[in-house]
Amino acid sequence: MSSHRLRRPPTSSRFATVSLPTRTVDTSRLVRISRHASGEPYFGAKAANRFDDPAKSFGTCYLAFDLLTAIAETVLHDEVPQNGRFQVAKGDFESRQIVRFPGGEDLQLADFTGIALKTLVGDGSISTVLPYTLPQRWAAAVHGHPAAVDGICYVSRHLNDRKAVVVFERAAGKLGAASYERLGGWDRLTRLRSKLHIDYAFP
Repeated sequence: MSSHRLRRPPTSSRFATVSLPTRTVDTSRLVRISRHASGEPYFGAKAANRFDDPAKSFGTCYLAFDLLTAIAETVLHDEVPQNGRFQVAKGDFESRQIVRFPGGEDLQLADFTGIALKTLVGDGSISTVLPYTLPQRWAAAVHGHPAAVDGICYVSRHLNDRKAVVVFERAAGKLGAASYERLGGWDRLTRLRSKLHIDYAFP
C-alpha cells in the first residue's frame, strides 16, 4: 500500500484546534516482549518503528493488550509462514522476557481505531503502510497536540483484530516498575504457539 493514500497530519496550528479522540487504558492490562531482563520500560528514539518521532526528539515504547499480539508483533514480525506454519528457533523464545507493568497509572491515549480513526486520519492504513514516513509524522503531531496524551492506541498490523499501544517517553513514570517472566518458561507458551501456528525450528 503506498503512503500517498494516508492523510497527512494538519499543520501544528490547525491540529491544535482539533478535538483529539482519546481512550483511557489501565497499564496493568499491557504486556511487552523484550530481549532484556532489566531496563524496562525501554524507549527507543531511532525513528526505526511505525510511530517513532522522525526527528528523534522523544522515545517510544511499544506494548500490546495480550501476549498473542505481543509475540506476533515481535517474534513473528519478520517471519514468513511456510505451508501455514511459522518456523521459529526455540532460542528466540528462550532469549526473551514477558514484561508487565502491574502498578502503573492509567494512560490517556490518542485513539487510532474505529470511528475515531476514520474521522481523524481517514483510514486504517496508518497501521499497515510502508514506509513509516506518514505514521511517524502523525506520531509527532499527536505528541505536540495540546491534549498532551501519553501515546497512541492503534490496530495491530500483524493481528488486525487486536489493538496495540505506543507510549511516549514523557509518560514513562506512569508505567511504573516492570515485572519480568522468561517467555521460554511461561507455562502456557505451548498453547499460545499452537494458536499462532508456530513450530520450533532446530539447527
